[in-house]
Amino acid sequence: MDIAYIPSPSRGVLHLGPIPLRAYAFCIILGVVAAVWLGSKRWVARGGAKHTVGDIAVWAVPFGLVGGRLYHVITDHQLYFGEGKNPWNAFKIWEGGLGIWGAVALGAVGAWIGCRRRGVPLPAYADAIAPGIVLAQAMGRWGNYFNQELYGRATTLPWGLEIHKTLPDGEVVNGVFHPTFLYESIWDVAVALLVIWADRRWKLGHGRAFALYVAAYTVGRFWTEWLRIDEAHVYFGLRLNDWTSIVVFIGAVAYLVIVGKKRPGREDPASIDPAAHVEAEAAGEKAADEKAVAGKAAAAKAKGEGPSETVAGDKPSRIVDGDGRAEADPQPAAAASAAAEKTGKDAENPI
Repeated sequence: MDIAYIPSPSRGVLHLGPIPLRAYAFCIILGVVAAVWLGSKRWVARGGAKHTVGDIAVWAVPFGLVGGRLYHVITDHQLYFGEGKNPWNAFKIWEGGLGIWGAVALGAVGAWIGCRRRGVPLPAYADAIAPGIVLAQAMGRWGNYFNQELYGRATTLPWGLEIHKTLPDGEVVNGVFHPTFLYESIWDVAVALLVIWADRRWKLGHGRAFALYVAAYTVGRFWTEWLRIDEAHVYFGLRLNDWTSIVVFIGAVAYLVIVGKKRPGREDPASIDPAAHVEAEAAGEKAADEKAVAGKAAAAKAKGEGPSETVAGDKPSRIVDGDGRAEADPQPAAAASAAAEKTGKDAENPI
C-alpha cells in the first residue's frame, strides 16, 4: 500500500530572511559534532587529553570536506564540464556531492598535520575517532534524503522511497525507489557499534580499529552502490565506487592482518598525548591544594580554634596561622603523583 512508502521531504531548505538553512549542510554539521564528541570520549578513555580530538578536527574537517568534493567532481566530471555544463556548479556543495573516499583520504592529511602539531601518533588518533567518523556518515546520508538524490532502483517494497522531483535537464521523476540513503545510514550505525565492540574485545591499536571500520564500511557501500541508478562511470559491469570499495576493502584487511601480527595490542596510554601529562600535573596540583586546605581545617577544628582565616573567595585556599605567616602545604608532591597515576586509567576499556 502506498501509505507505507517513505514520503519525499516537502523541501530541503528553509529561509531565515535572506539566509538559506539547508538540511544537507545541517546533517553534515550534526555528523561532525557527533564524531568529535564520541572521538573525544574514546580518546580520553585511552589516556589522552580532553580537547585533543577537537583541536585536531579543526584541521581534519576542512581537509575532509575539500577532499570529498574533489573526489566527487573528478569522478563525476561530466556533470560540471563539457558542452552545456556550468563549471561553477562544482562549487555548489550544498546541492550534494561529497565522495567519502576523498573525504577520508584528504581528511587524513589534515589529521596528520594536527597530530604532528600536538605530538600525537596518527594511528592512535584514527582508532579513537573511527566509530565517530562512520556515525557522522550515517547522519550525513540523511542529507541525500532531503535533496532527493542517490536513491536506488524502482521497488514495490513497503519501505520504498517516493520521489517527486524535476532534474536539471527538465526530466520529471515520479516513482517509488529503494531508499539507499536509509540502507547505508543503518549500515553505518551497525559498523560504529561493531568497531566499538571489537575494540573493547581485542583492544585494537596502531590503526587497526580504523582499518576495521574501513573494511566493514566498504562491504555495505558495495551493495548500496550496486542498487543505485544515478549516473556513474561503469567498468566491466561495476560502478566506479564498487571497484573502489573492493580495492579499499582488500587494503584494509591486509593492514589488519599485517599490523595485528607485527604490533598486537594497543599503544601505551602514557605515550599517546603529551597534553594529557599537563592536565594530570594541573589536576595533581589542585588535588594537593584541596588536601592541604582540608587538613588545615581539620587540625584547627581538633584544637578547638575558631574559623580559619582564608584568602580570596568562599573556599579556603590557604590557612594562615596566628602570627600571620602562611604555613606550607603538606605533601603536595605525593598528591600530585597520585593524581598523575590516574592518567589513562580507563585505557583498557574505551568506549
